[in-house]
Amino acid sequence: MTPEEYTGQDATGLARLIREGQVRPGEVVDAAINRAEQINPALNAICQPRFEKVRQEQPEAGGTFAGVPFLAKDLAQEMAGMPSTMGSRALLGYVPDQDSEYIRRGRQAGLLMMGRTATPELGLKAITESRLWGPTRNPWDTERTPGGSSGGSGAAVAAGIVPMAGANDGGGSIRIPAAYNGLFGLKPSRGRVSPGPYLGEAWTGASVDHVVSRSVRDSAAMLDAIAGNPKGDPFTIPAPEQRWADAIRSSPRPLRIGFFTESPYGSEVDNDCVEAVEATARQLEALGHHVEPAMPDFDGMAMARAYLTLYFGEVSTIMEEARAQTGASDSDFEIETRLLGALGRSMRAVDYVRSRRGWNDFARALGRFFGDYDLYLSPTTGQPPARIGELETPTHLKFAARMLVGLRAGSLALKSGMVEELAQENLARTPFTQLANLTGTPAMSVPLHWSDEGLPVGVQFGAPHGDESTLFQLAAQLEAAHPWWPRYQSLWQRL
Repeated sequence: MTPEEYTGQDATGLARLIREGQVRPGEVVDAAINRAEQINPALNAICQPRFEKVRQEQPEAGGTFAGVPFLAKDLAQEMAGMPSTMGSRALLGYVPDQDSEYIRRGRQAGLLMMGRTATPELGLKAITESRLWGPTRNPWDTERTPGGSSGGSGAAVAAGIVPMAGANDGGGSIRIPAAYNGLFGLKPSRGRVSPGPYLGEAWTGASVDHVVSRSVRDSAAMLDAIAGNPKGDPFTIPAPEQRWADAIRSSPRPLRIGFFTESPYGSEVDNDCVEAVEATARQLEALGHHVEPAMPDFDGMAMARAYLTLYFGEVSTIMEEARAQTGASDSDFEIETRLLGALGRSMRAVDYVRSRRGWNDFARALGRFFGDYDLYLSPTTGQPPARIGELETPTHLKFAARMLVGLRAGSLALKSGMVEELAQENLARTPFTQLANLTGTPAMSVPLHWSDEGLPVGVQFGAPHGDESTLFQLAAQLEAAHPWWPRYQSLWQRL
């Protein structure tokens, strides 16, 4: 199988070629490995390859993606016998003894697991630059980040190493890499994909697993394969009326779509991000949809504080688990992670519960919005991808963090203003994605715009809980009307 034949297909197309006997799974895997060995040294997208092992494996027969190579994200998506590091030195010794439900269902669908992709430590940043694995680079501009926390997966798919790769999204970590790498990325509804058996709800229900992909049909078919709730999950969500892979064959009904470009946090939004939304609004009108300015009415800064409170609690818990599992010490974690952990340990339970209850305010505001509109449209991100190292925590903040952690003064840090400064550094560039996480609603990033510099600019659509079908249908309609696949061909010629 030639490199051009391999990269010229999405996962659905590769599976069809294998099913029809036009190519053997081993040939496809070899093409993927050759591509990885050629491209990955420049991108650092794959942190844990298992190339020789995957060459010895046979796919589950009859699966939707039988024989298609796949990369899992090195955060959750546990694989038996392989370290699950979450981008942290503290978890290098953590080796799960069984596959996660996500990986089990992926293997059942016929995917061949050829490795794991890089993520920032504990998935905490919208860039992928961990102390453990080093920076991962964006194939569109290797001086820039591919985003995070599924940055390794985003870079690998955009570069043509695999047609789709594992991702999860607790604050935008599917949609942000999709936007920065010119990919399609849908975050499913809360409860749609099981985080079991290791968790009942990932990040208290804010996070959910899926993929980043180059085609809408791959994303839809993959969700068909991995969705569902095994026994022991805390709740179930009704299945769609028809498979998502079938739903995308029909155009959506005329939709009422409210769009906005103002940051919920009052941060600056780049002109390219604004122009992408405005151009998309015009495209939607041309397709027969009704589009008008409208924004859900909620307190953006309250949402930012609620999201950071989730960070504090989750990070402190994960750090405690890592110490128990691997014997890790504080020095095994990055200083920013240690500060977040200290903040979590200093927080009163009553404050955490009050913050978690506040998520209801955002859900009710979004519910009122969906009383008038079918979907919302916004930028996926507020700024283009940062340059490698640009978002490194400033030296003065690192010094202050070390002092506060060393003094075990987490409560002082909560009152010092440092939290707000860290929030501004980390959330201001990506202020549009957290709403879907705290409300549990599905949202997607669609690659419909490129800047004059040749960088992808994603636009985001959000829908009511459980309505992935409308999102998939609209994405497929936009993909047909304004195809983005030719962009990849020009990218690959440069790599």
